Amino acid sequence: MEAFLEIDPASDFSIDNLPYGCYSTRGGGGNGGAAAPPRRALCVALGNSVVDLGALQRAGLFSGPVLSKHADCFQTDALNGFMALGQPAWREARATLRRLLSASEAALRDDAALRAEAIVPMSDVTLHLPFSVGDYTDFYASRYHAHNCGVMFRDASVALPRNWLHLPIGYHGRASSIVVSGTPVQRPRGQVLDAASDTPVMRPCAAVDFELEVACVMGTGNELGSSIPADGAAASIFGLALMNDWSARDVQQWEMLPLGPFNSKNWATQLSPWVVTLEALEPFRCDAPVQEPGVLPYLREADRHVYDINLTASILPEGGPETLVAESNYKHIYWTFPQMAAHHTFGGCNLRTGDVLGSGTCSGPGPNQRACLLERTWGGKDPVKLEGGAGQRTYLRDGDSVVIRGWAGGGGGGGGAGRRRVGFGECRGKLLPSPAL
Repeated sequence: MEAFLEIDPASDFSIDNLPYGCYSTRGGGGNGGAAAPPRRALCVALGNSVVDLGALQRAGLFSGPVLSKHADCFQTDALNGFMALGQPAWREARATLRRLLSASEAALRDDAALRAEAIVPMSDVTLHLPFSVGDYTDFYASRYHAHNCGVMFRDASVALPRNWLHLPIGYHGRASSIVVSGTPVQRPRGQVLDAASDTPVMRPCAAVDFELEVACVMGTGNELGSSIPADGAAASIFGLALMNDWSARDVQQWEMLPLGPFNSKNWATQLSPWVVTLEALEPFRCDAPVQEPGVLPYLREADRHVYDINLTASILPEGGPETLVAESNYKHIYWTFPQMAAHHTFGGCNLRTGDVLGSGTCSGPGPNQRACLLERTWGGKDPVKLEGGAGQRTYLRDGDSVVIRGWAGGGGGGGGAGRRRVGFGECRGKLLPSPAL
């Protein structure tokens, strides 16, 4: 299927993708031509444009059996109402959009007024988080990441905690500090152990790190006291996004025991502005890593799979060129999002529409696939050299930007070879100085 808009083959946003987002732009208004206030609207991305879903809905173009009964689900700035309708609505919307945006369909292509309202150049818009986050839980699902951390801080013979191969370890994060790509973040302050005096002190974090992660956005949930089976959990997942779990390593090292991270993780978590649906990722599914020993029945999946998604993280110092510091792939993840949802709800906890589950750092088997600076520099012992004479990094400096990218297909090998690129755009954030103590 071809789109009626011209799309660069290298674009993340082919007609096979159509990720969901939220945008705003300024338009002319009344009052003698004064600019109207920015209006936020839901959209999908197609090439270098955004397609306004509300405009299409007002034109009566979502006329299928499900969405025709929910004529206001896109007349808002958050996807939650639409996501809560469930998989039949998601599939119907995608099929409708692919038809409307195809070269063979005249309804939008030949309606000049509707095209002017509904199709907006991406260069003219500001992107926002497209859903309201309910709760946020981050997991520790990469065996490579967990093993590397265990070797650094314990011993190679006991690198993995005893429970790691039996359950997806996670902790509850802060939904309130989730920000969209492009939002600057401040270097946090915290309590750290002063190694010289062996007493804690308060100071700006001296070891700010990124973590290259993938986020799962829950479309539907479960009632309190019930659970989501691993085998059926994929039907509750609306889509995936890129995530940077900003981390304060020196704060984390002091506060970790016995309950895990707190202030070291709660100050900023960053998401890409686009949510890519599981249906768009279906051509790129691949077998998940074999789990040995076997898991308990509630975590077993008859159709156990992940997705072949290329992941990269780069550092962009202020005034300098970008340096690629990590290249990994989501296919290496050991615990799947359906397993995370099943474990999260097994005791009766209710997940809700808009809840976010983080994968944890998506590291792979090679040194260049270590997806955070803690691993990449092996605890600061092997600094990363930046391009263009910009020095080296063990951890991030003020003014550094971290740019995370992800895509499937678009050439190369893997399960999606020969298919159009289905990408996530960027998850980008700049580190600002800490506020004064």
